[in-house]
Amino acid sequence: MMNKRQRMNKLTLSAISLSALLSITACSGDNTAVEDSATVNEPADKAIVVEESPIVEPEVVTPEPVADAETTVIEDEQVQEISAEPEVLAADAGAKLYETNCKVCHEGGLLNAPKYGDKVAWEPRLAKGTETLHMHSAKGFNKMPAQATDQVSEAQVHAAVDYMIEAVS
Repeated sequence: MMNKRQRMNKLTLSAISLSALLSITACSGDNTAVEDSATVNEPADKAIVVEESPIVEPEVVTPEPVADAETTVIEDEQVQEISAEPEVLAADAGAKLYETNCKVCHEGGLLNAPKYGDKVAWEPRLAKGTETLHMHSAKGFNKMPAQATDQVSEAQVHAAVDYMIEAVS
């Protein structure tokens, strides 16, 4: 028999798991699962009609230049230059990130991730170009969350994408 504390822990874990699942589903941009589950619970004699609202484009407003604006000029101050040197990575950086992060989804095809080495699954993605794959992997796209974080740089993510692309090229 479970004591009260064990039941509360189990209930808390269930609530956290359900919240995580709902947030993943909400962020995926694929609402078919929600719609399908809603129709499964409805009796067969009832029909659900969902009307799509029209897409309204926002009006672009360009600010007018101010005629009598004052301009402040700062002289004799050193301007600190920021160098944009590319991050230097180890030759196996892409493979290492794949093994520690990417493999979780790409090894088994979790959330429809293209499996590592599966040329057919990667073909439509490769058609979009490497730049697009780099951007989608770093910033997130559809069900894939952003991989560039405060602990993983964009250059590391790009190296991992290149590593996966190399396996299907």
